[in-house]
Amino acid sequence: MLKSVKIKVPGTSANCGPGFDSIGIACTIYNELELTLNNSGKLTIEIDGEGKNNIPCDERNVVWKSIQYLLRKAEKKYNGGIIKMSNGIPLARGLGSSAAAIVSGLMAANVVIGSPFNKQEIFQMATDIEGHPDNVAPAIFGGITLSIDQDHIAQCLSFMPPKGIKLVVAIPSFNLSTKMARRVLPNMVPLQDAVFNVSRTALLVGALCKGEYQHLRNALGDKLHQPYRLGLIPGMEEVFNKALKNGALGVALSGAGPCLIAFTTEKMNEIGEAMVSAFRSNDVDAKYVILDIDSQGVQATEI
Repeated sequence: MLKSVKIKVPGTSANCGPGFDSIGIACTIYNELELTLNNSGKLTIEIDGEGKNNIPCDERNVVWKSIQYLLRKAEKKYNGGIIKMSNGIPLARGLGSSAAAIVSGLMAANVVIGSPFNKQEIFQMATDIEGHPDNVAPAIFGGITLSIDQDHIAQCLSFMPPKGIKLVVAIPSFNLSTKMARRVLPNMVPLQDAVFNVSRTALLVGALCKGEYQHLRNALGDKLHQPYRLGLIPGMEEVFNKALKNGALGVALSGAGPCLIAFTTEKMNEIGEAMVSAFRSNDVDAKYVILDIDSQGVQATEI
């Protein structure tokens, strides 16, 4: 049985336009975690990088809660430990920070106690904790994931597009909680809006599977969540328009936001600078990063 492990988990971008709560992408931005379990009765949590001044360093920590969740499932008891977190994923920005925390905690605990659970079982636990599978799926399996929750059983299909594509992500300086972003959504939508999203989701998956990215501009259209969240993100429409005018193949809200993502195969810096400029013209400070699709998902290394 191992006593210590190192975990690397990717950030994720969910929804991808029309694929509300079902499509996710693993991105090459990462959180790293080192875990040592013991029975000292003492918990030590050290945090570097994103969220170091905001994340709880006690039993409220999501990583520690996820560790304890898996240990209970395995009927193992450790009342103490040392957690070292190095976070590259911004908090509450729509890049899957909570999913990364959950997945890293579950995976770390699983490996330390001898890996009694497989990835599918980890996926189910992560879905149960998070409440939906769209972010935890790509964090675990990598690539682009299509997820459903069928009778409380999480299912996922993961694939990599046949051609490379870049993700230009504009990261504004403010946070947006998923709870707040969900609060603005209606309980019911018109039939024509549902049909709109079904058709765009089908086109999006086909375009990504075949590498026919010329369809992305239309395929990323959405009427279920993005229009209702416009008021939460100053300049969102302008950022989208500037990205498209500067060469983006398509644009979408990343997760619940406020990050905005552009898909492209060229002109990455021009697109990123245009997106940041559009945010700035709406009195929002922002930066941009250029990411690839992570193909591996969460990885564990023995220490």
